[in-house]
Amino acid sequence: MNIIITNSSPEPIYQQIVTQLKNLILRGELTEEEALPSIRTLAKELQISVITTKRAYEELERDGYIETVAGKGSFVAAQNKDLLREKRLRIVEEKIAIAIAAARVAGLKREELFEMFKLLYDEI
Repeated sequence: MNIIITNSSPEPIYQQIVTQLKNLILRGELTEEEALPSIRTLAKELQISVITTKRAYEELERDGYIETVAGKGSFVAAQNKDLLREKRLRIVEEKIAIAIAAARVAGLKREELFEMFKLLYDEI
């Protein structure tokens, strides 16, 4: 499992962990019931606070991506792939709506916005 923390990111460190682990689960790179590193181990590997890692795991558990078993550790939860996809689509739709609102304020035409999306999508 390869998690990369960027100190220059505006996203908090715990959120970077959450986002990357969710993506690994959604892409199937982490499978159901697969064990995750302990909170302390991940904190040590990433050279961050145990509290930060704990917060990330708590959010993942609250969102249904992982399950924690006392004394055994944290594991990837059984997932309904269609439901997970819908969650991700909803997030994308929300972010696109924000982008559209910003484009309208900036006076961009629909075609200009579409072209921007195409360029950014191909670039990333």
